[in-house]
Amino acid sequence: MSKIKRILAPTDLSELSKLGIDYALELARDSGAEVTVYHVVDFGDMWEKRRSDTGPYRNMLEHCSRTLDSFLAENFADRIDLVEVRQAVEFGMPVDNIVEKAASEGVDLIVMSTHGRTGLEHMILGSVTEKVVARASCPVLVVPHRRPAAAGVKAA
Repeated sequence: MSKIKRILAPTDLSELSKLGIDYALELARDSGAEVTVYHVVDFGDMWEKRRSDTGPYRNMLEHCSRTLDSFLAENFADRIDLVEVRQAVEFGMPVDNIVEKAASEGVDLIVMSTHGRTGLEHMILGSVTEKVVARASCPVLVVPHRRPAAAGVKAA
């Protein structure tokens, strides 16, 4: 197994995605890897690789970049300076963009969290993480959502 040098940590800027970023930062600190925190502004099928350097798109991309920067500063200020962290924001479809980004940058590992939905909820909403696992050309480390234990039940 080769040494991990590049980690991609996708985020939708949610509370849940903090778990994946946190794990990626810890892993990078322990291995000396760099982390790219990656946010895809979901335009779904409407995007189709349009130019993002024109007026409103450029402004939206700049706003999203500032939002990602604030998200990282507010939630990971104590760890962000311990490893090399890059930030990237792009428009598109999250699954496609994440898989393409990992391949184009020669990422050794993708680290992302999951809701752990099951049944009908999973069938309706799908899972970005599950689709990335199925399509990525590199390993994907899935950090599960930790649900609080039920009353009287000890967490494992």
